Amino acid sequence: MSGRILVVGAGATGGFFGARLAQHGRDVTFLVRDARSAQLRDNGLRLTGLGPDEVIAPQVVTAAELHSTYELVLLTVKATALDAAVLDVAPAVGPETAFVPFLNGFDHLRVLNARFGEQTVLGGVVMVMTTLAADGSIVRLAPMAGITIGDQGGRPTPRVRVAEQLLAGAGFGLDVSDDIVSAMWHKWVFIASIGALTSLGGGAVGEIVAVPGGSDLGPAILDEAAAVAKAAGHPLPDERYASTRAVLTEAGAATTSSLFRDRRAGRPTEAEHILGDLAGRGRALGVDTPLLDLATLILRVHEKRLALDMFPRCPAP
Repeated sequence: MSGRILVVGAGATGGFFGARLAQHGRDVTFLVRDARSAQLRDNGLRLTGLGPDEVIAPQVVTAAELHSTYELVLLTVKATALDAAVLDVAPAVGPETAFVPFLNGFDHLRVLNARFGEQTVLGGVVMVMTTLAADGSIVRLAPMAGITIGDQGGRPTPRVRVAEQLLAGAGFGLDVSDDIVSAMWHKWVFIASIGALTSLGGGAVGEIVAVPGGSDLGPAILDEAAAVAKAAGHPLPDERYASTRAVLTEAGAATTSSLFRDRRAGRPTEAEHILGDLAGRGRALGVDTPLLDLATLILRVHEKRLALDMFPRCPAP
């Protein structure tokens, strides 16, 4: 099917999926900031890791250059950049646009529904393990790559069909869910569990489970996150619980999380959106989450330190 796709962001997630779509003949443009635009125009978009390097010459546009609407918009920025991205992408969203966000957690739906309308904004889940290298390359850390989309109300709408047709057969898995809200909750449980585990343990999964007591930490965190999802009306299926638990207890695994990698690199994290919001919903539902609370606290200290480093206090008189 023909149709123009706008990928908002060309980082670890948007860069990977946008590149795959372009490689499979889709009309893809990346909406990026000026510095990233210059980098991509000069050097191309490079995928590396897990095989030979791949380079594409991407179509890029900045917010100042965005003047037309697109059939499909994929929002792939982090939650910390949501407000700016909403302003930048607004000219691309027309009456028939299918808008698919791939942010973690749920609060972004509140913001996007208010701006563009629930009928425009689909639910989205992305499963990929990538990171952005210092030179702008997208580094694959694991072979998994898949997208799940669906209407927030579970309806088979024309927008869902458009998104499905434009995303299908592009070198990654694609599913259409009639309960995308539950799918988003189940992914939230997964990323919160692995994020809290690696943040509390200070290392990769294999490093944590290799020390006394380490193999018990992941399942304990998972039980907290799963309890919040159940109380919210989206219980984790038994097979999903088992597969998540296996990831959290895998001996020798080099698996980490974006929260861990961002903290280690001295970057801002999505702690509030992944952990803080989940723990807060747990409190509102009467679910105790001491481990999620502790992981959130640790990352809040990191965020506070970043803020003080960026904006030093004036010396006392």
